[in-house]
Amino acid sequence: MTNVAVVGSQWGDEGKGKIVDWLSERADVVVRFQGGHNAGHTLVIDGEVYALSLLPSGVVRKGKLSIIGNGVVIDPWALLKEIDELCARGVELSPDNLKIADNAALILPFHGQIDRAREEARGAAKIGTTGRGIGPAYEDKVARRGLRVCDLGDEEHLSERIESLLFHHNAGLRGLGAAEIDGRDLIEKLREIAPRILPYADRVWALLDDARRKNKYILFEGAQGAMLDVDHGTYPFVTSSNTVSGQAAVGSGTGMSGIGYVLGITKAYTTRVGSGPFPTELDDEIGRTLGEKGREFGTVTGRPRRCGWFDGVMVRQAIKVSGITGIALTKLDILDGLEELKICTGYRLNGEILNYFPAGISAQAGVEPIYETLEGWQESTYGARSWGDLPATAIKYIRRIEELIEAPVAMLSTSPERDDTILVNDPFAG
Repeated sequence: MTNVAVVGSQWGDEGKGKIVDWLSERADVVVRFQGGHNAGHTLVIDGEVYALSLLPSGVVRKGKLSIIGNGVVIDPWALLKEIDELCARGVELSPDNLKIADNAALILPFHGQIDRAREEARGAAKIGTTGRGIGPAYEDKVARRGLRVCDLGDEEHLSERIESLLFHHNAGLRGLGAAEIDGRDLIEKLREIAPRILPYADRVWALLDDARRKNKYILFEGAQGAMLDVDHGTYPFVTSSNTVSGQAAVGSGTGMSGIGYVLGITKAYTTRVGSGPFPTELDDEIGRTLGEKGREFGTVTGRPRRCGWFDGVMVRQAIKVSGITGIALTKLDILDGLEELKICTGYRLNGEILNYFPAGISAQAGVEPIYETLEGWQESTYGARSWGDLPATAIKYIRRIEELIEAPVAMLSTSPERDDTILVNDPFAG
């Protein structure tokens, strides 16, 4: 048996929450390793809908240890709100089954203020951030001026750290014509919240090492998708962290040898939230139909997602850069009833045929998709739990995707419900 890392292979919103929840039945530990509360995972369990932002998707299962790793940026107020809301619905959460890396960076209230002020200043050139301060918090982290969870317990140096932090940020806010931050008020808020956050803090790297030594199964949960990776995505229209599988090791304090199978969650079509290039986008009735049937609205923001055909070039590239072993294909049922389906098999740019997604901004915006047309199916695949329940044309569509992306389908999801899942190859079996 092996540990499993779950990552998105498109622009996020691929259905990672359900798949992680399904896999977490087999896992002993579930670890969130990057992103912030800009990411949203939706779980549907016995008709109950759970929308999670910071908490790992394994929290709804009893007997599991949930961990928020050092690669995550944590808004402590948002985290406590999420904990309180789940506890009110009967989910058991305490420092016994939820741990936070003591070296994880904090999102402070002014980070969101800065985020929103910058987006407003960009005007039509907006990147499409959620305005929740994730980017500015990561900036502070890499600039070595940020606060971390462990700093909440360091009264001796907290004021000094805040003063240094605000010396930098207040100058930027003045330049944007925004209100400056009151350091004394911020320190008071942090002192107030520290006693509620610190009991969850722990040496996550040591906990994971202990779990590995005891041969416990660890599930690493990513947020967003490969095309939003700060290095490998559609830069600058990306998130502020690495979303590919290599971050599972860095963002949890686990060595690369601790991660075995990489499962890439992949939607049977393509969606994207916010600004940025989208070669297969459909601005027509089919695109609107996919959005309506798929309920394509952001879990966190509620923003409508842009919809388009499956992009085999983009997903194949994500497979390579993220080291994906196999994929979990989701939302196949949304394609039910379409007469024909299209898959992007290449791009055309300035008369040249490309079999990869280029890095440059102009090139990404200028590529034209080359499509292959496949026959659709009229039968329903909703709720299918075996290959025998699928129409032959749906199976043909799946097999063609496997050929194009050069990776097998390990799992197939046919509805938001936990049990409407077809297991082809068990990721935990390696």
